Amino acid sequence: MTGVEPEVSQRAGSETDRGPLGRIIGWLYVIGGGIGLAAAAALLLEKITSLEDTGYVPSCDISPILSCGSVMVTPQAEAFGFPNPIIGVAGFAVLVTVGMVLLTGFRPPRWFWLGLQLGTTFGVVFIHWLIYQSLYEIGALCPYCMVVWAVTIPIFWYTTLHNLERGHFSSGGAGTVGSALVRFHSVALVVWFLVIVVLILQRFWTYWSGLF
Repeated sequence: MTGVEPEVSQRAGSETDRGPLGRIIGWLYVIGGGIGLAAAAALLLEKITSLEDTGYVPSCDISPILSCGSVMVTPQAEAFGFPNPIIGVAGFAVLVTVGMVLLTGFRPPRWFWLGLQLGTTFGVVFIHWLIYQSLYEIGALCPYCMVVWAVTIPIFWYTTLHNLERGHFSSGGAGTVGSALVRFHSVALVVWFLVIVVLILQRFWTYWSGLF
């Protein structure tokens, strides 16, 4: 009897750890992280090429508003003294690796999830600072940057919900707030994106309206 109980308990705990979000968060890290990694790497290559050739026009320069080149030459593009895409390449590579490990069935300890929370929180705060800078200081939008914005937000959101649901922010177990938010997870995410889209439309409305 005692030989069976630990095995049953371990299996039950593993199933519980999966949870509604545990089944998708691994895929979110792999797919979302992979998209973000590709966008950050592409932007970094554009930056390197533009440094080597001052006359180079980045492939993501689509219009006066949608222009990577206009953004890459600003101080905001090197917020920490080096090109911002380096942060994206490193961060998304880590997320893809973590996602692949999660898909193998590995269940990380609490401290691991809190570390992911810290990293994704830095990422989401940083991209919102960049959104503000792009809209109201630089006056241009970098297409590759917007791809990074689009994947960073859900990665942060679902990491936070998972930690709330599993009670990783406290020692009291799964949180009721997290469980409630999980039921309406997509609504909050849609509203979040809609606010950003509205801000972009409002900021460059003269340009957008001139296209029609």
